[in-house]
Amino acid sequence: MSNTSPDWPEPIVRVQSLSERCIDSIPDRYIKPPTHRPVSASTSTSTSDANIPVIDFGDFLGTDPDARKSVLQKVAEACNDWGFFQVVNHGVRPELMDKARETWREFFHLPMELKQKYANSPKTYEGYGSRLGVEKGAILDWSDYYFLHYLPLSLKDYNKWPSLPLSCREVFDEYGREVVKLGGRLLKALSINLGLEEDFLQNAFGGEDIGACLRVNFYPKCPRPELTLGLSSHSDPGGMTMLLPDDQVAGLQVRRGDEWITVKPARHAFIVNIGDQIQVISNAKYKSVEHRVIVNSDKERVSLAFFYNPKSDIPIQPAKELVTPDTPSLYPPMTFDEYRLFIRTRGPRGKSQVDSLKSPR
Repeated sequence: MSNTSPDWPEPIVRVQSLSERCIDSIPDRYIKPPTHRPVSASTSTSTSDANIPVIDFGDFLGTDPDARKSVLQKVAEACNDWGFFQVVNHGVRPELMDKARETWREFFHLPMELKQKYANSPKTYEGYGSRLGVEKGAILDWSDYYFLHYLPLSLKDYNKWPSLPLSCREVFDEYGREVVKLGGRLLKALSINLGLEEDFLQNAFGGEDIGACLRVNFYPKCPRPELTLGLSSHSDPGGMTMLLPDDQVAGLQVRRGDEWITVKPARHAFIVNIGDQIQVISNAKYKSVEHRVIVNSDKERVSLAFFYNPKSDIPIQPAKELVTPDTPSLYPPMTFDEYRLFIRTRGPRGKSQVDSLKSPR
């Protein structure tokens, strides 16, 4: 099943359809160069028990100042050491998390002709998609996805949201509201740890007028998982990402030196990571970190990546409070819209995107 939208450089093939008919091979379009495969000569997948930190966020919301300080310390260490952490007791109901993920899973199992009504284009990426980037002949990732906007309200368009399964829009709406609230709480913790006023990052993002969007990733079973990736290595271009992972199958890998660490999700945790925009505002005190997704020959995976972003037309630049003669500004001002356009034309490319913005010294 392909979508012949004139905006894509070539017909779109749904990976889910490929998965259903590929028995022991995958098309060449999905085979990564040897150095980019899950196991390669240049990097290795760690076999250790290493995992990104798991932080109980409940005490940050409580009244005990010492307990709050302890949470802040753990968040600071995770941001410095990993750029990733998991949060539990974060204020989003576990039942809502499960309901959101399983409702999206049901969507991806609807008949193809129903899903095709929501086929996307690279102009906005909103809707049902199967590729990132518009480079003709590019090597593709083994995944389909659905992308939609929550904020600003001017971009929120229920007509671009699925109408099935029944009541899905109410579920997705409540989920979005709750995760936006969590994003605000997390930004306060990051601001305090950077030595800034607690509302600094929220205000730098546009106050209440932020951007918030969701990409639901569907990774079908793959007969040759060692040859491909569900999502190529990249750092997230936005502010901060809150990921609801699949509760049955691991797949997210985080780069740490020359190793890839497979994240072991804690039950009902969100996986939080620093995006490129916080790297810029913090003047690289906090860095976004490369991550990727491996696929599985036995099981499909569904994950929900919620992006908490700056308002699209505000220039993002290092906080003046963090710029000194010893730590000069590393980045020129650039709006998130300008940066996103820069990314979208190129597709996922490790950390090269944000690193290429550094001011010449």
